[in-house]
Amino acid sequence: MLENGEIMNLYGLTRQELEQYFTRIGEKKFKATQVFEWLYQHRVNSMEEFSNIKKEIREQLQKDFSLELPKVIKREVDTDVEKYLFELEDQERIEAVLMRHNYGLSVCVSSEVGCNMGCKFCESGRLKKVRNLETHEMVGQILVIESLIKERISSVVIMGIGEPLDNYDNVIRFIKIINDAKGISIGARHITLSTCGIIPKIKDLSELEIQINLAISLHAPNDALRNKLMPINKAYPLKELMETINDYIKKTNRRVTIEYILLKDVNDKKEHAKELANLLRGMNVYVNLIPYNETNHIEFKKSDKQTIDDFYETLQQEKIQVTVRREFGSSISAACGQLRSKEVK
Repeated sequence: MLENGEIMNLYGLTRQELEQYFTRIGEKKFKATQVFEWLYQHRVNSMEEFSNIKKEIREQLQKDFSLELPKVIKREVDTDVEKYLFELEDQERIEAVLMRHNYGLSVCVSSEVGCNMGCKFCESGRLKKVRNLETHEMVGQILVIESLIKERISSVVIMGIGEPLDNYDNVIRFIKIINDAKGISIGARHITLSTCGIIPKIKDLSELEIQINLAISLHAPNDALRNKLMPINKAYPLKELMETINDYIKKTNRRVTIEYILLKDVNDKKEHAKELANLLRGMNVYVNLIPYNETNHIEFKKSDKQTIDDFYETLQQEKIQVTVRREFGSSISAACGQLRSKEVK
């Protein structure tokens, strides 16, 4: 329970925070590990069933914590992809996407209700940010999906609605919980955080000893175009962003992914590819080209296959490592934020 008397959600605490809680109420720290095992190994959603914890402690836990999970109110299914619309306790709505790959299942989770970054091509940013997601609301997206599909999720991408680094503390706590061997136990190198480039928080991230994957939503090879597409670039222009990425790579010894959505006749020409290659040359990065998911509310269109192929080949010729993301969910509301946007409308 918080100092103001508000009940916390147990899924929102790291194991270390739970150890501190037990110490504070005069109990042994190892009780935190027992609770984690019930929640994440056994998937028990009732404190009454924590049978190796004495009754008085269970009663105290029930006074101090809740175990509410997000509710699925809509589920859309396509080949190898499922999209979930969740309703939270305050009736706000978010979404998550399950993708089936040949190497396992991944889930793309949301980190905010809405988004304030205002990227022109993004459905999420069309509806402004209402609030940050609490840690337990992010953890809950994974737990609920796993309970529905009866399968284990092997990788997580924080790339749904919201800018993760705009909700830094809750996102880092979320990563610690899902990475914990007694928690959901997803390896750090199977967790990817995608940001549009909030430089101070990228610097903070580089100081943490968490070997997650960092992905930068770039989407333009020069400041003039990126300013038009992504307002964040006016605060953190490309030169500064590239320097920060290089510093991150040096500190973490981790390769960074550069995400680039191809928009028809906007950023998809060969000259854009060459400019992108010049921007990234010599950096320990690879480019992930993303075919655009069109929506009814935004005027941008998807580049045709030949244009995507030409862009890819130009980057290869320029000795830039590059992949094209497999397309998912063309027959459902696949664009980030699209399902929520339809429901809000």
